[in-house]
Amino acid sequence: QVQLVESGGGLVQAGGSLRLSCAGSGRYFSAYTVGWFRQAPGKERELAAAIYWTGGATYYVDSVKGRFTVSRNNAENMVYLQMNSLKPEDTAVYYCAAYSGSWDLFSTPTSYDYWGQGTQVTVSS
Repeated sequence: QVQLVESGGGLVQAGGSLRLSCAGSGRYFSAYTVGWFRQAPGKERELAAAIYWTGGATYYVDSVKGRFTVSRNNAENMVYLQMNSLKPEDTAVYYCAAYSGSWDLFSTPTSYDYWGQGTQVTVSS
């Protein structure tokens, strides 16, 4: 069993930065691939970034490439999403989610077995 808790959301002006944290509990959290999903009002949930359990593979949706960086510290059971040059269109509830399995499954939301409660990110123009 894995529990995920996000933190670090808030209100920021366009061009600003935020760092989201995802704290994982459970004995084997460090062996899980973690994705950062986001959902804006009236829009479908979107995978913004993901990181393989080793940290050796990452994914970014095109709209955040060059602005967001996903990283992890397995010794501390933490995964981070550094968000720079934020835009109003980044406004959403951000969720971290985790699964154990092949990296090939990262883009499929149903691959993720565990989800956090979400943290709100609001970017004002």
